Amino acid sequence: MTAAAPAPANAGKTLGIVGLILSFFSGPIGLIVSAVARSQSKKAGLKNGPATAGIVIGLLSTIALVAIIVGSIVGASALLGQCADLGPGVHESNGVTITCGE
Repeated sequence: MTAAAPAPANAGKTLGIVGLILSFFSGPIGLIVSAVARSQSKKAGLKNGPATAGIVIGLLSTIALVAIIVGSIVGASALLGQCADLGPGVHESNGVTITCGE
């Protein structure tokens, strides 16, 4: 009968570092990876600073990404609404040139 191998001393630490790095480039993915790493470390009874930092940065990045997407949709919607009112062509509105297609 073989005994189960002990948990590694750095359970989730490497994954936490990967999650932290990913959170700078892709907030949602970094957030998920960091959360998994923190969970692994917590099960092993260890603290994982990089995973915690990855969760915070990933969460902030995800919120910023959602805000940018919502802002882009609102801006595009406003532009399309204005073009619907003005019609096709090039128009001057409050010192801003607006070009509306057909």
